[in-house]
Amino acid sequence: MPEQGKSVPGERKPNLGPSAGPSNRKALIAAAREIFAEQGFDAPLNAIVKRAGVGQGSLYRHFPDRLELGLAVFDENLDALEGVAAEPDASLARLLDTIIDQALVSTGLIDLIWRHRRDERVEHIGARLRTVIVELLERDRAAGRIGGHVGAADVELAVTMLADVVARSDPAERQIVARRARNIFRAAFAPRPDQTAVKSVATRSSAPGTSA
Repeated sequence: MPEQGKSVPGERKPNLGPSAGPSNRKALIAAAREIFAEQGFDAPLNAIVKRAGVGQGSLYRHFPDRLELGLAVFDENLDALEGVAAEPDASLARLLDTIIDQALVSTGLIDLIWRHRRDERVEHIGARLRTVIVELLERDRAAGRIGGHVGAADVELAVTMLADVVARSDPAERQIVARRARNIFRAAFAPRPDQTAVKSVATRSSAPGTSA
């Protein structure tokens, strides 16, 4: 018997009218996150409705189609990334780790974004992520944690590749693949040896009257 005050997954909630709108929406997003992680983005929507404990009509009032529902879940992921960027000790390394954690349980959402990447409703995802990347890139450069050769476009590409390779790996190997990919990008983004001294020596060697 369930504890008093706690709902059971799939149990229909009492009809509270319009006042239930925000809580129903939240329940649908939470259920969609779980179902998409378990069954992929093509999971039946009625499974999400049942898990959320709401009526079918509530689903379509809040989310006219599958893409809108998936984007709502993905927006919560972006909220988390923006939360990481807001922390005083935030870094791109921490951002990539968070993205890996999300990718490991959100493979269906990554598939969603890829399928609908040309849909104008998806454009805001790239814009929000780009803002976070630029902010952390500037912070890492100032702290000397990342090489000057790395630009925002490089980090965006790394994020896309990282999420995609994790999503498309065998579930049993995703943790290992994610760690390997993460180490590759860490090495690629690391500050490179200072070339100032080398250039100085080369300049002196080529100066008139300088012997080899």
